[in-house]
Amino acid sequence: MVHVAIVGAYGSAGVAVADELLERADEFADDLELTLIDDGDPGGGLCILRGCMPSKDVLSAGQHRYQARHDDRLTGAPEIDPEAVVARKDDHVSGFAEHRRRHVHELAENDGVEFVHETARFVDDRVLAVGDRRLEPSYVVVATGSVPSVPTIPGIDAVEFETSADVLDATEFPETGIVMGFGYIGLELAPYLSEVGGVDLTVIEHDDRPLEELEPAYGDSILDLYRDRFGIEILTNADEKHLEQTDDGGVRLVVEQAGEKRALEAEQLYCFTGRRPALDGLGLEQTRLEPGDRWVEPTMQAADDGRVFVVGDANGREPILHVAKEQGFAAAENIVSHSRGEGCEPYVNVPHHVIFSGLGVTPFVRIGHTPRTAAESGMETFVVTREAASDGVFRTKNHPEGRATLVVNAETGAVLGYQGLHLHADVMAKTMQVVVELGLDVRDLPNRAYHPTTPEILDGLIREACAELGDRQHCVGASSREPSL
Repeated sequence: MVHVAIVGAYGSAGVAVADELLERADEFADDLELTLIDDGDPGGGLCILRGCMPSKDVLSAGQHRYQARHDDRLTGAPEIDPEAVVARKDDHVSGFAEHRRRHVHELAENDGVEFVHETARFVDDRVLAVGDRRLEPSYVVVATGSVPSVPTIPGIDAVEFETSADVLDATEFPETGIVMGFGYIGLELAPYLSEVGGVDLTVIEHDDRPLEELEPAYGDSILDLYRDRFGIEILTNADEKHLEQTDDGGVRLVVEQAGEKRALEAEQLYCFTGRRPALDGLGLEQTRLEPGDRWVEPTMQAADDGRVFVVGDANGREPILHVAKEQGFAAAENIVSHSRGEGCEPYVNVPHHVIFSGLGVTPFVRIGHTPRTAAESGMETFVVTREAASDGVFRTKNHPEGRATLVVNAETGAVLGYQGLHLHADVMAKTMQVVVELGLDVRDLPNRAYHPTTPEILDGLIREACAELGDRQHCVGASSREPSL
């Protein structure tokens, strides 16, 4: 009997492991016993309850108002009802979570599968205390997700702050706020606070600009957009030094910028400083496992115990929903292989990220290599970039802001990466993921989109890349048609 216990079975990674194990159950040399463990109440997984699903739900309300407010063909801006926004979000989330719970409970109807609605903790290597039971499975899968990461700034324990979960439930907003953290959480929620809550925001950015891993123009575009369109003050190259509560119950943050210190005051502090693995209370100190930078191998096995697999946000490698699912599938495949005495395969991730910046009107997408990572790889590459304003369709849709980039192998013509920051960039993510992951030659890609649609920006990139490769036939075919306005 091969017994697998999954701790965090309601989450996306845990469900992926369970689904794949049951799909491959007949590949085990012995019978499979599966114990699904989760103490979630109501349960449903981080993405559904407090992450990407509810955040996109509330962002959509702000998106509608923003687009109406910035269209000079329209008069007035619609009023947003925060209580209605949260109520609809809660209704949708409730349905999504119920669907997830029902799926997990249906899995437990299979022979050899059990669901346990209890808290699990390690009491020894691969030994779990679950309620009043003691389990000693052949394999343990840790899929416990993540929690907000709170920075260790002097004084932070003396002030109140809100995280992303608090913002998603907010029906009332302060007049002023300070945002710490300008990664994907801050990029999505700062415009929401400004547009829906009317909050006068100051954002702390540690570097010259956000999206530092990309060409500077991307981060500069974000800065311009957020400052000009949302009225958000962004302090770049600034570091938090000290926090304290003000006499009226607000917050005072001392920051250092260009060697000088200044004090910022606001009614509310927002902490959007990322997430960390949810491992507290799991009892890892009772095992040989030592969480850290390299505690999980690419095979999803814990470095200190090859029979413990850690997937999703819990391993701290890349806290993104679709990656969590892929890691879950990979872990299940490797559990099957390990149980048969076969080697485990590493999970290789081609980066594919979407940040719903600018309330989702100007989302950011990264697929595969960026110019920087391509240069670091040592491959012979070139980069082509196109401004959204170069294609008239973006002007007709009232959003000419943004740009897109292709990274191409100069020897083979294979598309290695795509980045986009513009209207509908998120819609193009899957198309470009297919192109990149299949390693398609840019010269084999159609250079025409249905006119006028925003994928025309891809056509321009394809034509420019083909010209760089010296494919005159591909380019002549395009130039004979009417150019973009």
